[in-house]
Amino acid sequence: MSKRNQTLGEFIIENQTSFKYTSGELSRLLNSIRLAAKVVNHEVNKAGLVDIIGNAGDTNIQGEDQQKLDVYANDKFIQTLTKRNIVCGIASEEEDDFIAINSQDENHQNKYVVLIDPLDGSSNIDVNVSVGTIFSIYRRVTPIGTPVKIEDFLQKGSAQVAAGYVVYGTSTMLVYTTGDGVNGFTLNPAIGSYYLSHPNMEFPEDGNIYSVNEGNYSDFPIGIKKYIKYCQQDEDERPYTSRYIGSLVSDFHRNMIKGGIYMYPKSTKNPKGKLRLLYECNPMAFIAEQAKGKASDGFTRIMDIQPTALHERVPFICGSKNMVEKAEEFMRNN
Repeated sequence: MSKRNQTLGEFIIENQTSFKYTSGELSRLLNSIRLAAKVVNHEVNKAGLVDIIGNAGDTNIQGEDQQKLDVYANDKFIQTLTKRNIVCGIASEEEDDFIAINSQDENHQNKYVVLIDPLDGSSNIDVNVSVGTIFSIYRRVTPIGTPVKIEDFLQKGSAQVAAGYVVYGTSTMLVYTTGDGVNGFTLNPAIGSYYLSHPNMEFPEDGNIYSVNEGNYSDFPIGIKKYIKYCQQDEDERPYTSRYIGSLVSDFHRNMIKGGIYMYPKSTKNPKGKLRLLYECNPMAFIAEQAKGKASDGFTRIMDIQPTALHERVPFICGSKNMVEKAEEFMRNN
C-alpha cells in the first residue's frame, strides 16, 4: 500500500510489479526523468538572477520563438536520457526530427521511446508564472536492436505505457501514470527528493472552472462559442469561473484538483488546432483518463487519433468528464 511521504524512488520500486512489463527498464527511465526535472527546476528557480530568461534568438520547427530556458531544458532532458543508455529514441517539441540513440552496447535491448515537451508555457518565465514539462513513453514497434524509425513515434495515444508532467510552481510536482491510476509527488528542495503528496489523483466528475483563451473567441467554432456562453449563464450551478494561465500543465493541474475543463479548440487562425498531439495532447489525455477525466478533439477520443506527423496539431478539450461531454454535445449539434 503506497503511503503519503513515500519517496518517488520507493514508490516506483514498490509498484513496478503492477506494470505489465517488469524488466525494471521503465523504472530506470522514470528515474532519469526525475533527475533531469530536478536540474531544470534549479535553473527555473534562478530565472531573473542569471541570464537564463528571454529569447534565445532561434525558432523551433513550429516557427515559435525559442526561449533560453526552452533550449536549456531540451538539452538537459536529452543529455540525461541519452547518457543513461535506457531509451532507443527521443522526439522533442524543440527538435526538427526524432533522435535515434545509438547505444555503445552492440547488443542493447532498449525498448522505449520518449516524446517530450521540455518546457511548456516558457513564455511565462519572464513574468514568474508556473511552467512545466510534459513527457510520453511508448514501447517501440520496430525490431529491438535496430535503429528507431518514425513509426516508433507515430503511435496512437492508447499505446502509451507511461506519461506525466512536472509543474514548476510555488512547489515543484511530478505527476505520472503507468496505466494504474495517477499519483503526484512534491519536491522537497532541501534534500532534493520527491515525496508522494497526492495519491490516486482524480478529476471531480463535474467542475465549475473553464479554461480557454477567450481573446480568440471570435475565431472559435460555433459549438465552442455556444459552450462558453453556456458556462457564463446564471443557471443551475452556473455561471462557471473562468481561469486561464496560458500554461497547459498549470491549467490542467488546477482543473484536475478542483474540477474543470481546458479547451484549445481549432480556430480560423489555427484550423487544425494549436497543441501538439504527440507532445502535449496524448500524454495529458492518458493522465486525464487514468484520473477519471476525459480528453477529446470535440468529436473523437484524443488517444484514438492516428498520428501522421511528428509535430501534428489537433484541437484539444480535456477535463472533468461531464464538462467535456457537454462541450462535445455543443460541437456535435452545431
